[in-house]
Amino acid sequence: MILSSAATPQAVNSVIKDEVSAGQSTVSTVRCVPKPARAASGVTVRVKKPLRVIANGPRALAKGASPRYLRSPHRYLQSPHRHLQSPRTPKLFYLSGSPRQISPSQQGLGGTWTVKAIVTVRRKRHSSVQERLTEQIDAASDAAGQKVVLQLVSNSIDPNTGAGRRSNRAPLCDWVEKAGINADKVQYTANFKLSKSFGLPGAITIKNNHQNEIFVESIALQGLPIGTVYFSCHSWVQSRFQDPQEKVFFNNQPYLPSQTPAGLKDLREQNKAAFQGNGKGTRKSLESIYDYDVYNDIGNPDKDANLSRPILGGNEKLPYPRRCRTGRPPTKADSKSESVLEMGQNYYVPRDEVFHENKQETFVSNALKGLVHQLIPSLSKSLQEGHEEFQSFHEIDKLYEEGIKLRNFEGENELLKALNVSQITDKMQDAINKASNVLQYAKPDILSKDRFAWLRDDEFGRQMLAGANPVQIQRLQEFPPKSALDSEVFGNVQSALKKEHLAGRLEGLFIEEAIDQGKLFMLDYHDALLPFVERVNMMAGRKMYASRTILFHTQAGSLIPLAIELSLPGRKRVFTPGNDASSYWLWQLAKAHVSSNDAGFHQLVNHWLRSHAVVEPYVIATKRQLSSMHPLFTFLQPHFRYTLEINASARQLLVNAAGVIENCFTPGPVSLEISSAAYSMWRFDQESLPNDLIKRGMAVEDAREPHGIKLVLKDYPYASDGLLLWDAIKTWVNEYVSLYYKDDKSVQDDVELQAWWEEIRTVGHADKKGEAWWPIMRTPEDVKGVLTTIVWVVSGFHAAVNFGQYAYGGYVPNRPCITRRLIPEEGTEEYLEFVQDPEKFFMSMLPNVEQATSTMSVVDTLSSHSPDEEYLGERAQTNWTNDPAARDAFKRFSRQMDVIERMIADRNRDPFLKNRAGAGVLPYEILCPSSRPGKTSRGVPNSVSI
Repeated sequence: MILSSAATPQAVNSVIKDEVSAGQSTVSTVRCVPKPARAASGVTVRVKKPLRVIANGPRALAKGASPRYLRSPHRYLQSPHRHLQSPRTPKLFYLSGSPRQISPSQQGLGGTWTVKAIVTVRRKRHSSVQERLTEQIDAASDAAGQKVVLQLVSNSIDPNTGAGRRSNRAPLCDWVEKAGINADKVQYTANFKLSKSFGLPGAITIKNNHQNEIFVESIALQGLPIGTVYFSCHSWVQSRFQDPQEKVFFNNQPYLPSQTPAGLKDLREQNKAAFQGNGKGTRKSLESIYDYDVYNDIGNPDKDANLSRPILGGNEKLPYPRRCRTGRPPTKADSKSESVLEMGQNYYVPRDEVFHENKQETFVSNALKGLVHQLIPSLSKSLQEGHEEFQSFHEIDKLYEEGIKLRNFEGENELLKALNVSQITDKMQDAINKASNVLQYAKPDILSKDRFAWLRDDEFGRQMLAGANPVQIQRLQEFPPKSALDSEVFGNVQSALKKEHLAGRLEGLFIEEAIDQGKLFMLDYHDALLPFVERVNMMAGRKMYASRTILFHTQAGSLIPLAIELSLPGRKRVFTPGNDASSYWLWQLAKAHVSSNDAGFHQLVNHWLRSHAVVEPYVIATKRQLSSMHPLFTFLQPHFRYTLEINASARQLLVNAAGVIENCFTPGPVSLEISSAAYSMWRFDQESLPNDLIKRGMAVEDAREPHGIKLVLKDYPYASDGLLLWDAIKTWVNEYVSLYYKDDKSVQDDVELQAWWEEIRTVGHADKKGEAWWPIMRTPEDVKGVLTTIVWVVSGFHAAVNFGQYAYGGYVPNRPCITRRLIPEEGTEEYLEFVQDPEKFFMSMLPNVEQATSTMSVVDTLSSHSPDEEYLGERAQTNWTNDPAARDAFKRFSRQMDVIERMIADRNRDPFLKNRAGAGVLPYEILCPSSRPGKTSRGVPNSVSI
């Protein structure tokens, strides 16, 4: 601990008390380095260099000791008018900062310490028959001497080897005795004899001589004079029969590369290299190799030529982020495409990235209802015989009141086998049978307060600010809006919107005045979708427009749509709210097409691309280039939890050819091409919340405002709540980074940091590597900006576009995932059909029963929290760092999450905030940091874990 060079003895003693009470170490020595000058007056002790708190031995500061001295028979703080002194040289161990090696001269020669390692191992909750048999074999072989063996590595160099000193090898000594314990976690022990010249244990190696892999959560070393030393592991250790290399874990003291203790330098590099792939070989499920590849596994041309899909990434026309490489063999039909695994086989992700069992159980049991419709085509036969389409709103309502009745059929058992989680799916099958084969859905929040709210124009506008996709709306800055598309390619791209479409509906304002006053807004999908409209509309059962919606912010505080422009190549139509029955229904059809566009673009771009796909390179680069000793690795670890696993599942089930997204959303087979086009416009620097709001015209820079920006709409729930989280994240990042990077040189000299950022920019996002907008990692401020943006994207941004999906998309008419018909034009047979039964026509335009129920089940799953979720302000690993300053900063961050929750609750009770309070209006809770498990429409997890 470094104290001020003008620290009072009271301050020194107070800090030491805090350290002892925090359980970091026992303290009985305070020394000034070097010997300080006498204090001239008062209680100030002036020294030439900072004070350092140094631990020596097991004696703790007595509770209630005087603030001017340590209660110790040999070491004390003298009168405030005298300098601090120490009668003899202590053994050195810094409570924080960089632990130093303990030299023999400081420790004395001869003698040993008996050190106990307490190893916490998490057991599997659901073991297969083979694994249970192997566990019995492990117990027998352990009794015969084939044990799990540990060895300590010192921070200091062994002069005989030139590497870190090594302890004796110590086996876990109580494995056999605890073999029958039925518990999720079991603690085992190993004993070491260390010479007093050994130094501080900085690393520990584990060799697993059993048949089974084991998951080591943590290791605590007890019996050292400095107190307990912690190793935060949370990693699988493979059997030596799978991986002959020892697994290395470092203690929880962070080091920049230049600060690495001499005894650990080689291990640091070796451990980092062990995770780095070289672009070769097929990855195996028990490996932990991280590498990059393009998206060449979305299609399945070997199954059907119609399932061939273009490769995304490495292509100027189809740019894309990189994914985690698996190395599967190529398809027979296309040597550049990677083969697809059958259902029941899992795509490779590094072993430590795989869902823990309770997470997997939650994911599978929730996903079962929806994914079965896609994974086993025969399941569709289980729907009761009848109409494929919904015939009325009442039939949709019955999904929540009565459910869908399924018939027992052979395919159901095949499905359960295919999901490869027998213990879980057996329970699900029992539940379905006990419920008389009824698949029932929970009532979405949009129906909970006012079942007709979704029909209102003000609710349509409100959802653009506080709904499932509140990140797309922009301020209208010119009228009519202009297109950036090439008219020679796409024909007339000039807008059909005219002033007369808005006239008389701007509360007395001219259009120019409304624009200047920030009263007009737009939801614009014209340029994003028009290049794909013709291809989509050629497909059976899919019809799409490229839409523009103009909205007005009223004096009453509501955002209402004034006009909708729907474009086809060469043709445009404009709809406005009607004054008669026919025009009213046409307006509802137009709003449904806009909502469908919004649902598809939200899922493909704002959700999948911006918070899943672009994040994957950050995860891979972190494991490849940052040692687990690096303070930024420690910082980022909770923010990348489960992301690779959920992305791999998405490639296999959701965004793949004929997957859920293609089958159930309007763009169908061109879905990922739309996201590729969006990626061509993606910029890292515009992913920060303030920059994104400014880019969309929803905020302006204002140094007088708390966040440095001023919202154009005060009542914009996503933005106003998001800025609370953004500021808290920014403060936490700033405090943490400042502990380790004191100046520009410390950033520029950090070889791991530089390699990490270089790899993200030039490999993980290789198709964007030449862009000038990438931040350059030269200063501490650069580090802070990058980390704040990354943490915001994986936490607040992802939560905002994910956990409201079922609340709004669970009711099909409110947010149709697919539109199957265009809006009829007068004089056609379709128009006559529409006039005769507008409700039936509306239903025929919406998703059919199978598409609707599949999508409802998927968004149900995506909107749910796992029981083991970690939220902003939480860390499951209690001893994640040995740095008390970092822990204190995190505690402040955690407390701020509680403050934000209370602030959001107050806002939801404010009657003047029309977009989150009022009759029939849903409160905006999605960015409340905490949540209980399940579907709650709130909660901000640390990572993209669903």
